[in-house]
Amino acid sequence: MSIYTETLYKNSTANIPEFVIEGFTGIPAKYYGLVGSFFFFIYLMLASGNVFILVFVACEKSLQKPTYIIFCNLAISDLGFGTTTLPRIIAKYWMSEKTMTFSGCFTQMYFVHYFGACSSFLMALMALDRFVAICNPLRYPVLITHTTIVILCSVLWIGNLLQLGVITAHALSVPYCGSNIIRHCYCDHISITNLACADITAIKATSTAIAMTVLWGPLFYIIFSYVAIIISVMKISNKDGRYKAFLTCTPQLFIICLYYLPRSFVYIAFTAGFHFESNLRIAVVMMYSLFPSLINPLIYCFRTKEIKETLMNKLKQKQVRVNRKTILT
Repeated sequence: MSIYTETLYKNSTANIPEFVIEGFTGIPAKYYGLVGSFFFFIYLMLASGNVFILVFVACEKSLQKPTYIIFCNLAISDLGFGTTTLPRIIAKYWMSEKTMTFSGCFTQMYFVHYFGACSSFLMALMALDRFVAICNPLRYPVLITHTTIVILCSVLWIGNLLQLGVITAHALSVPYCGSNIIRHCYCDHISITNLACADITAIKATSTAIAMTVLWGPLFYIIFSYVAIIISVMKISNKDGRYKAFLTCTPQLFIICLYYLPRSFVYIAFTAGFHFESNLRIAVVMMYSLFPSLINPLIYCFRTKEIKETLMNKLKQKQVRVNRKTILT
């Protein structure tokens, strides 16, 4: 972040003071409260689901395993992305807060892409966990340990922190002196750099190369790992065993497709110079950005047998205590 802060200080006097977040166009003002309430509901569900995962795993020692450490890291990333974007969107529609300072917009852009990159690598790490568990179960306790997962998670958090600092500093290296209208619900790299009053060819090429590496690197590994998993599962002679293995992987594949495919399409279209209608582009981006964060708690945890059993045991214990208390009184 030091590169980011220094560059921001040097260029701040040559840039426009603030950006206007346009959001969805054509929505009558009388519906702003309804739109704001919709995004508030989304944020409430996203935050409560991911906070529940963090608290539940932290309090339940039986769940403090490598797989659930990855789940918790993904929950932090999803919560961070939602908190970075949704409160500002809600404020726009509830309180007509349309403007954001120059530094505030670049800071939001930094964290939007930071949490997005972390989520991408965390899903690859989850695929690694499933790959070893299914394809090499005997070596799983040796290869996938608490220490290994903590180190890998730390590396991806710190690595993305640095590479997003470079991308943000690069975007700050050109002046912004023309239009200040962000045609999105929040500040992102594409929306901001399109407003630069200078040649952004180099910035566009660099950011696209990094974005594709962050996006497609984990995606190619995930494809490889799930192909290997499917081949391994097909070798299981027991039909019930095959069904359980596929049942474990199918929800994750759904989230992976929802996360990676629309992003790849949008990035490729941007690189090729193809532009969508503004509201359609915003809707697509919001869908693939927020929907995975919203349903990840359901897919990765609440459908996990171990968590369901732990929850049921907790509820049964609570019911027993209530019944005992009722009898005694």
